[in-house]
Amino acid sequence: MIAFILLTILPVLPVLLYWGNPYFLEDLKCVIREIQIRREFGKILKNFFSLVDCFLDQVKKHPQKTFLVFEDSSYTYSQADRESNKVARALQTHTHLKEGDTVALFLGNEPQFVWVWLGLAKLGCVASLLNTNIRSKSLLHCFSCCEAKVLITGAELRGAVEEVLPALREQGVRVFLLSESCDVEGMESLSDHIQQASDQPLSPQLKANMNFKTPALYIYTSGTTGLPKAAVVIHQKLWRASLIASNVGVHSNDVLYLNMPLYHSAGFMLGLCGAIERGCTVVLRRKFSASNFWNDCRKYNVTVIQYIGETMRYLCNMPKRDNDKDHKVRLAVGNGIRADTWTEFLEQFGNVRICEFYGATESNVAFVNYTGKVGAIGREHFLHKLRNPYALIEYDTETEEPIRDSRGFCIKVPKGETGLLVAKIGVRTPFFGYAKNEQQTERKKLKDVFEKGDVYFNSGDLLRIDNEGFIYFQDRIGDTFRWKGENVATTEVADLLLTVDFVEEANVYGVKVPGYEGRIGMAALTLKENVDFDNKLIYQHVKNYLPSYARPRFIRIQDALPVTGTFKQLKKKLSAEGFNPNVIQDPLFFLEDNEGYVSMSQEIFSSISEGTLRL
Repeated sequence: MIAFILLTILPVLPVLLYWGNPYFLEDLKCVIREIQIRREFGKILKNFFSLVDCFLDQVKKHPQKTFLVFEDSSYTYSQADRESNKVARALQTHTHLKEGDTVALFLGNEPQFVWVWLGLAKLGCVASLLNTNIRSKSLLHCFSCCEAKVLITGAELRGAVEEVLPALREQGVRVFLLSESCDVEGMESLSDHIQQASDQPLSPQLKANMNFKTPALYIYTSGTTGLPKAAVVIHQKLWRASLIASNVGVHSNDVLYLNMPLYHSAGFMLGLCGAIERGCTVVLRRKFSASNFWNDCRKYNVTVIQYIGETMRYLCNMPKRDNDKDHKVRLAVGNGIRADTWTEFLEQFGNVRICEFYGATESNVAFVNYTGKVGAIGREHFLHKLRNPYALIEYDTETEEPIRDSRGFCIKVPKGETGLLVAKIGVRTPFFGYAKNEQQTERKKLKDVFEKGDVYFNSGDLLRIDNEGFIYFQDRIGDTFRWKGENVATTEVADLLLTVDFVEEANVYGVKVPGYEGRIGMAALTLKENVDFDNKLIYQHVKNYLPSYARPRFIRIQDALPVTGTFKQLKKKLSAEGFNPNVIQDPLFFLEDNEGYVSMSQEIFSSISEGTLRL
């Protein structure tokens, strides 16, 4: 009888499972893939094996395979190995760098970035990846907080380094320029030393004391307040991030198109390191170009692309062409794509599997939307949650604090409702915080969440999980907003505005713009007594000291800035009011490209809203 029942049920079991969960097969594939990856990662953990060791393995497996393509040049795995050996030996000869020392890289996307990082890794050094947009005070702060002994920069960034050179010299920092000569006192050329150096392999003993808990990188994040923070990326974290490429289906025969900045975690850890782990080819571009994107993909037979939401929107906004679907791209990996852009991209460019993921450089939790469900940043499944305990909790956006029950514990939100993502900090899910910034590290920890003594990582992000288990990004809390794929810390921008002579108070916040991802910067200012708003002076100031994405695009002049009873600036109401001159009676200004701040008119507002004036 039992045998008869089993024979009757087994043929229809897949159908029953599908009715109960139409994503059952994809969930099963994901679980199997994760088990396989964890098994492989377990082997790696038994004996220390770094990403540079993985690179050297790939060199042995396929020395003549193309590793990096850049503009009109290409480099095999063995050529890349030799180039990085020369960098390591040049630094070894001309500096006193030793295992564990930190070196700051202030470089754009170019092969030298990769050679320098690999060379440093072979010496057992830690690389601090500086954002090439930062300047002045921010640049000096980012350099100093990781206690780097050496700064290596490119010729195109020489001017930015010269601004802070006196302070660097006071600290006894060696500054190297990737050039064959340098006539600036306090700067040394490096390219000539590299050319003269041997390309022979280095001894593994140079990094003999490293382990999975030692730092591999410092990557900078704006966070919620103040100057950028150096997130500590240990070797274990670097490995986990690089394995996302494997998880989403990148293969060794793929060609990855990388136009994301290498100083970002997505471009460096998932892109470059993911490609190394897979042993595939990387096509590196200096920066994103919508007009050249698909031509590059065709020219280099690209099969995998990386994106942020804005880049996908830019591609969709390009004039449609008959050959839009004429390419070999099969997979797009990234984050921040809007649902409408997602749908439009597939319609315009064909059958490309879009794999959206969620995570942050310092976060101890990540999600992957492996099903291709439009608009979702990830999907829950039991194995992932078992090993990475997380929850969405009730959050008061006015007080900017989690809501707690009568016992003092946080409250989980029901399915379908928005909540703050928190992830338990533990042995398997550690949080290492920020270099030389204990205060900001502690601010990211939430204690006594569900029981006395537990500690969770506060993501700062509001998410929603629907009844099918799909996860959706809703908003970012605190003082940070995201624009052009970059986090903008409002406190940092406000502090900069307060250094302008006529500004008394500054409140910086992000406002929504129709058709754009994230929020664009806006500042509400009060002026000192008996002085007028000087639009030319403030424009020159923000142009000199802020990267383009952080410059307030709108300025509102108020008699007084609204604050709470505890004198905390109110941003939510101002953000909701936006930049509509019909709604706002205060003087309003718009930052016109290369022109400065001009009076905001209804005509400008309409042009922005209709999309004829691009921001």
